Amino acid sequence: MMKRLQGRNLAHPGCLIGVTSGLIIGIILAGVLAAGFNVALNTVLLVWLAITIVPGVIGWIIGDRLTAKYKRLAQEESVSQGENSSIS
Repeated sequence: MMKRLQGRNLAHPGCLIGVTSGLIIGIILAGVLAAGFNVALNTVLLVWLAITIVPGVIGWIIGDRLTAKYKRLAQEESVSQGENSSIS
């Protein structure tokens, strides 16, 4: 499975996972705030927006860091394969 991830930008899937989880949690929390605590609509919408965007940004950053890690592994493998082919 790790070989399939090498050379691919993982920021986009990370952002997708973050935004999806943020939307689910944000909708539930916004409903609880609006119905249970009688919070103003503007406040509920700002909380929902923040809970949607923050996990997306965090997922983007984590995916970007993982992409750099897997690119380095792919480069190291290609260098070691190049050394093996010159020996043969």
